[in-house]
Amino acid sequence: MSAQPDLLYSEDEEALRAAVRDLLADHCAAAAVLARVETDAPHDRGLWKHLAENMGLAGLLVPERHGGQGASHREAAVVLEELGRSVAPLPYLTSAVIATEALLACDTVEATGLLAALASGRTIGALAVPLSAGPGQEFTAVREEGGAVTGRVTGVADAGVADVFLVPTANGLYAVDAEHATVEPQTSFDRTRPLAAVTLADAPARPLAADATRAASAVRRALRAGAGLLVSEQLGVADWLLTETVRYTRERHQFNRPVGSFQALKHRLAHLWLEVVNARAVARNAADALATSSDDTDIAVAVAQAYAAPVAVHVAEDALQLHGGIGMTWEHPIHLYLKRAKADSIALGTVGRHREELAELVDLRAP
Repeated sequence: MSAQPDLLYSEDEEALRAAVRDLLADHCAAAAVLARVETDAPHDRGLWKHLAENMGLAGLLVPERHGGQGASHREAAVVLEELGRSVAPLPYLTSAVIATEALLACDTVEATGLLAALASGRTIGALAVPLSAGPGQEFTAVREEGGAVTGRVTGVADAGVADVFLVPTANGLYAVDAEHATVEPQTSFDRTRPLAAVTLADAPARPLAADATRAASAVRRALRAGAGLLVSEQLGVADWLLTETVRYTRERHQFNRPVGSFQALKHRLAHLWLEVVNARAVARNAADALATSSDDTDIAVAVAQAYAAPVAVHVAEDALQLHGGIGMTWEHPIHLYLKRAKADSIALGTVGRHREELAELVDLRAP
């Protein structure tokens, strides 16, 4: 039987939150993010250096013997929650979580060396699968032959800043340096997490797993962890939106009263608060299940994604409405949060896919 999940934040986790929030307050102001997403280089490499290299947060999930911090998914979830609150344009989810988790499940010297490189933050990795891919999905777009890989994968998140791609094929999982790949930016709804098509033409590849079975397991593990921790990012997005909307409705006056004092708006905000509280519970449950390798991890991740993704979108849509005219302006950052919430809702498996998986896991299939 699995241990009772711990949904509360520890003192260390709260201290980590404070440190990350202070860093983001200094280096990730809304105006700076708005300006950056209008350029051809939306990623903030300076902020990544502070977060990943100086603070060592790229290696939270990596054991100390491999150059990491030896922390757990709970701490990584706290970081993602804060990154979500700032819609920070960083490849943390893709490199420090998804790519790292894939390497942790591999068993070659090459994988160990690459793991240490990602933990340092000086190397950024990306799993060469579409951002929409969910756990358990098979990938056949790239083929391997004679130590080289050929194929094209679209919708790869943060590919533009990746130094190395982890490429799944029918034969296994391979590492390909970015210099041997052609990366073509694609139109992304969420410019803070840009997508690109990655084309490989006889690119030299290094095996990361001893056999195809282990490779497939590594990819599934990576996508499951990504989906489980993405919920914390969605929580951060929703939490910022709710906090900012409550603040705005207290300051905005109409008929000589704060608009937040009107009963209809009070009811809407109270309902959003309940949704965010419940989203926090499922996010913490998923992070704790991943951290403790619970027998119910698959269920926890599916429940969290099925619940939190619609909540983040709902809070974003209501926040936009409750901000009135100013919420519709390009200068206000609320549209960045709406786009992140919408994009996250179809990332790493849609809500429908997670509900179907949950039904299978608990034996409640549709007739």
